[in-house]
Amino acid sequence: MTNSTKSNSKLKLLFADDERSLQELMRLELPRMGHEVTICPDGATALAALERNVYDCLLLDLDMPAANGLEVVARAKQLAPDTEAVILTGKSSLETAVTALRYGAFDYLTKPCKLTDLGAVLRRVAEKRELTYKYRALKQRLERLEGSSQLVGTSPQMEAVRRMIAKVAPTNSTVLIWGETGTGKELVARALHDQSLRADMPLIPINCGALPENLIESELFGHRKGAFTGADEHRTGLFQVANGGTLFLDEIGELSKTLQAKLLRFLESGEIRRVGDNESLICDVRVICATNRHLDQMVAAGEFREDLWYRINTFEIILPPLRETIDDILPLARHLATRKGNRLGTDDELFSPETAEALRQHNWPGNVRELANVVEHAMILCDQAPIRLEHLPHRLSVRPVSMATAVGPAISIIPAPQATAAKASTTSLRQREIQTVLDALDRHGGNKLKAAEELHISLKTLYNKLNQAASLEKSA
Repeated sequence: MTNSTKSNSKLKLLFADDERSLQELMRLELPRMGHEVTICPDGATALAALERNVYDCLLLDLDMPAANGLEVVARAKQLAPDTEAVILTGKSSLETAVTALRYGAFDYLTKPCKLTDLGAVLRRVAEKRELTYKYRALKQRLERLEGSSQLVGTSPQMEAVRRMIAKVAPTNSTVLIWGETGTGKELVARALHDQSLRADMPLIPINCGALPENLIESELFGHRKGAFTGADEHRTGLFQVANGGTLFLDEIGELSKTLQAKLLRFLESGEIRRVGDNESLICDVRVICATNRHLDQMVAAGEFREDLWYRINTFEIILPPLRETIDDILPLARHLATRKGNRLGTDDELFSPETAEALRQHNWPGNVRELANVVEHAMILCDQAPIRLEHLPHRLSVRPVSMATAVGPAISIIPAPQATAAKASTTSLRQREIQTVLDALDRHGGNKLKAAEELHISLKTLYNKLNQAASLEKSA
């Protein structure tokens, strides 16, 4: 039996019955079966426990003070639809069984029930839960057909990324993935999840910059009915949905200070608190974060909590931009064409030499995402291999002299036939690019991060331009 199977057979149970002798029996016997159990003396206590925690299965007496077993089942299904329930009743009748099943119960047992019978029912609950998780994981993989966790490329940078993934994936450590927009940060997160011990559990991604603060808090942590205007029902947060699996927080730098504090609390204690709730919930979730922002600079500027930065930066994976892994561009382009249903020919014949060179020479400010769009564009226009220059978007079918599209108006794009003539003007173009960078720095009082954001270039590119400026000054 694998470790995954063993862990999946352990259930978090709630047992509710007003008979003290049964309470004591289950307090001893259920842990011996390998389960964790919370004992409640009546239905009201059980309902209160459901508001605080999520359980895999409920073992409920049908007749209890304050609230009967069926009322507890109905409430449990509202709060956590995946929770199973087994009704225990001394009234053995077909009518009782039908009523229990109609309320959503998994099964029912007549009292007094044998421990062997109870153990058999709980094994079936565990098996159903495991099948549900596997089904969801398989469904998730099928839905992201074009998002396979396969990392393409043989460059030293990509090999280093693969080695780091292999090292950290089997652990529960928090991982921070840094890379420019379009470098494939979610792909790395999926690879980490797929190679982890949680691979059969859910991977839940969320873009922290895509939702306003009031919505993302409810999305992540859930809310109670009536917590705010429009909260007409209880909502389960993504931390609870991802319980046992992985939560991928993309664009973590966009979280507000309030949400940063709540995330820090979870990372330190494993507890979350729904909006409008005074009680905490325990969740077993691995957190993977990603950003294209420099969090250390945000910490220095007071825009990101230093303690949270240390927490999420337990293990850092830095993704190289596509322009720094030139040898990976063509294999990656062929892989993307295959994902799009390549109908044009074999990999070796897919691109003409001129097209292959244009792909290699382009600066790729949008990285892999831009390359995917370029390949799709070319495959729409091309009827038969090879893909030629005229099938590429205009920005690639002409040859850039330098940092194509990287610094906006400072760049001139020269058609390929004029490449020889363009050589003479390379120096002046470079000077114009550098001057554009210097002007942006002046406008932002020397703040390199803000200057880079204005120019739509990476911080590394900006530093390269400043180094070029220093070199030109020395040569002059």
